[in-house]
Amino acid sequence: MLKKLSDLESILSKQKSKKKLVLCSAGDEHSIGVAVEAHVRNYVDTILVGNKTKIYEIAEELNLELEGIKIIHEQTLEDTVKTSVKLIHDGHADVLMKGYLSTASMLKGVLNKDWGLRNKSLLSHFAIFDIPEYHKLLAITDVAMNIAPNLQDKIRIINNAVDFFQKLDVPKPKIAVLAAVEMVNEKMQATLDAALLSIMERRGQIRNCIIDGPLAFDNAISFESKKYKGITGPVAGDADILLVPNIEAGNILYKSFVFFANAKVASVVVGASAPIVLTSRADNDDTKLNSIMLAAASFDL
Repeated sequence: MLKKLSDLESILSKQKSKKKLVLCSAGDEHSIGVAVEAHVRNYVDTILVGNKTKIYEIAEELNLELEGIKIIHEQTLEDTVKTSVKLIHDGHADVLMKGYLSTASMLKGVLNKDWGLRNKSLLSHFAIFDIPEYHKLLAITDVAMNIAPNLQDKIRIINNAVDFFQKLDVPKPKIAVLAAVEMVNEKMQATLDAALLSIMERRGQIRNCIIDGPLAFDNAISFESKKYKGITGPVAGDADILLVPNIEAGNILYKSFVFFANAKVASVVVGASAPIVLTSRADNDDTKLNSIMLAAASFDL
């Protein structure tokens, strides 16, 4: 069971075979540097796909050692995406990582009908935090993929998160559906969706988790707030997963944890046939390495 993000390194050290990471469009110092570092630390075997001349220029500039790293030269962005995705589709690699290209360009390849990685009807972003003031790992979804999910989208996002969380050996994660208030308000769609999701879980329409909502953020993570407001049930104060109402709320919460709560974080895109590392330019190298480790370790968790 993954209890802290620092456990990821130990999990990877016990893998029978290292997973292969494909950096799609290796064209900037940040992504190349982290992908090479993950290889040097023996977390993964790294494959760099992109313009070979540019890759060597960046490696020389950063004084990176590329020994043992496979480099596949592609001149155009379209060919770079296709080669990167097909490596995983054809079973030659395991984890896809976004490099120097737009998210839309890479996802176009991921969703290709012939050689893509489409597995479920919706891709979603899953971030898991190691927060000093919280008593266990805490996940947030979705902060990067789905802008304003409707009820059906939220069901798919929950299912993606539950499937991934079960790999962390939490068979029935507790999901807090967040809203501004903990009472149903017909003028606030987030509260209506939360109530419906809670009922659907209780009736068995959403399985392998415990859902409660609407819950305000403090109710979801604080036993004191739960007690003060008289909220009952097993989720409040003890959430494993926070389902945010929209991408703005998720983005703000994500960055608040990182910049003000001194949290460590790892994140992946789930819902495809392989985990996708899709970090932000604002993420530091530790976050990017944690995300690579989480993706690689998810095969053995």
